[in-house]
Amino acid sequence: MENFWPALIKLLIAPMKYVFKTFSFALIGRKVLPPPSNLRYSFGQLCKLKWTWNPAQGISSGCDLKYCSEILINGIPQDNREWTKKLFREEDVSLNEEVHFRVRSECKSDNTSEPSNWVEIFTPPKGAAGTAAVGINCTWYDLEYMICTWLPGWNASASTNYTLYYWYEGLGNHQQCQNYIYGDNFGCNFSLSIPNSTNGYPTISILIRDNSEEIRPVCANKNPTTIVKPGAPRIVAVSMIKDEIHLEWQKPGTFPAHCLLYQVELKDSKSDSILPHDVKALTKAQLSSVHPNTVYVVKVRARLETICYSSSHWSDWSEEKSIGENTDFTFYIVLILTVPLTVAVATIILLVYLKRLKILIYPQIPDPRKIIKRMFGEQIEDFQVSICLLAVK
Repeated sequence: MENFWPALIKLLIAPMKYVFKTFSFALIGRKVLPPPSNLRYSFGQLCKLKWTWNPAQGISSGCDLKYCSEILINGIPQDNREWTKKLFREEDVSLNEEVHFRVRSECKSDNTSEPSNWVEIFTPPKGAAGTAAVGINCTWYDLEYMICTWLPGWNASASTNYTLYYWYEGLGNHQQCQNYIYGDNFGCNFSLSIPNSTNGYPTISILIRDNSEEIRPVCANKNPTTIVKPGAPRIVAVSMIKDEIHLEWQKPGTFPAHCLLYQVELKDSKSDSILPHDVKALTKAQLSSVHPNTVYVVKVRARLETICYSSSHWSDWSEEKSIGENTDFTFYIVLILTVPLTVAVATIILLVYLKRLKILIYPQIPDPRKIIKRMFGEQIEDFQVSICLLAVK
């Protein structure tokens, strides 16, 4: 009902505008062309909307008749005005917004007539506002498979079961994605190998919807050349010759060699400085001015050249490889200090041990003079004590 009254007002005003315009140009002698009739729409593959109309009647043979049409989203023109002799127009639309289509008759080479009034029709979105998936983001990996992610609408319930469909020109019928990803973001991945033609890759239409009519569907159209992401290169050889590091890797996917740009990152283990090097087309590089006695860590990533694809996605980094030797002088300093100290301690221990060993092997010989003196000295002391006792008695 929210779109009924504006549409009704437009339908009532359109005939009045036509009568006023016809009358105004009749006063100045210029004829207003009759408009096309029976404007209607129908849905095609996924996101495609097709408008058809019947030709305008009463057009003079000298008129180079063309139909001018344009599309408005939520009442805002989209800078997509088009002139054609055909009686239809087909475009991709998002489905989650109100789409207005209007068409009129024009004589391109006749200055004596004025274009007809617009004939309009609008397509209201289905489902409740705020239930459509938002933030749709798709990436085409190595021209082999695509991953699309999205967030649920702010008004969607927790039980909403979004389903992804995809289609492109030449596929036939649209396909449903089967491998879903659940977590903070919803997502789905599916195999996608599109043959490249002289006209380039066709636009990929992505439709995300729920089986419930309460959930608003949403369409996103992706230019595949802008969302390609190559796989990570694989390093196959790394060596150091004098003051240069020689590096070779394997290119990702089936991309032509001239379509790839590489970035080699060299990290110094001593200073933690990172030196990036850009390499075009080739799958090898020579990194000069490296220092001996230093360990370096190298890795490679790839991006597509703009002459082939419009994508700005870098690949993931390759596995890191280390090269070089890290000489630690601390070990030698500790060794220089430890060896003399160890020798000194060992010498002291050896001397003490030898002294004890000498005592065991060569026992000390008693001095005879001391023995005699000690024997007679004790007898003299006993005699003196005996005399003192007799005297007392």
